[in-house]
Amino acid sequence: MERLNHLNERGYAKMVDVTEKDESIREAVAKGSVYMSKETIRAIIEGKIKKGDVLSVAQVGGIMGAKSTSDIIPMCHNINIYGADMDFKIDKANCKIDITAAVKTYGVTGVEMEALTAVSVAALTIYDMCKDIDKEMIISDIHLVKKTGGKSGDFHFTNILRNTTCS
Repeated sequence: MERLNHLNERGYAKMVDVTEKDESIREAVAKGSVYMSKETIRAIIEGKIKKGDVLSVAQVGGIMGAKSTSDIIPMCHNINIYGADMDFKIDKANCKIDITAAVKTYGVTGVEMEALTAVSVAALTIYDMCKDIDKEMIISDIHLVKKTGGKSGDFHFTNILRNTTCS
C-alpha cells in the first residue's frame, strides 16, 4: 500500500512539500446554492435587506474567503491568487441563488480549495445578510466543477447523481 503523503514518518499530519513541483497556470471553478423563501428572494431583488446589497457583499466575502483559505483549512498552502471572480444567478422559480467562483494562479499547487472556500463564504454571507427574515435557508450542492493545470491534469465534474450509499 502506498504511504499517504499528508502523514509524516510518525503518522502525524503534515503539510505536503511542493518545492519540487513544476509551476503552471492553475484554475478552478466551484459552484453551490442557497435555497430560501420567495419573500427572501424578493427582498434581495428589491434591495430591501437591512444589511445592504446582499450580492455585492457576498461577492467581496467570497473573494476574501478565497484569499484566506490557508488560514482556515489546516493543510492548504498559502498561495498567490492571481484572479478570483464570483457570479450569482437568482433563480426565482426554484427560490435559490446559484453561486459560482473562479480562481486562478500560477504556481506549484492548485486552487480547488480556494474556489470551494469562495463559494462557501459567499453562501454564508448571503445567509448572514438575510437571516433576520429567513432562518430556514439551506446552503447546498457545493462542489468542484472543474480544475485545470498541475501534474494530476484536468478535472471536469460529470454531474452524475450519486447514490446515498457507498458502492
